[in-house]
Amino acid sequence: MKKILEGDALEQRARELGVDIQGDLITHSSSGRHNRASDYELQRRVIEVERSIRESRLWKVALISAIASMLSAAVALLAVLKKM
Repeated sequence: MKKILEGDALEQRARELGVDIQGDLITHSSSGRHNRASDYELQRRVIEVERSIRESRLWKVALISAIASMLSAAVALLAVLKKM
């Protein structure tokens, strides 16, 4: 199971993935100071991007598998036709 990142490690991973770390993650207190919101939203964004990357990889694997199957079928068909 993957370790849940927090704080600076989470921000570093978000930067590596190109996740917008500013957006709605900065809140303003009544004193006018910037407060960092909880890491929950940033974790959600990082998880979403990582899931998207995995899905993209799976799509590529499925496409390569389909092409390999078609090539295998074509070779088998050629072998059968050659024996006729």
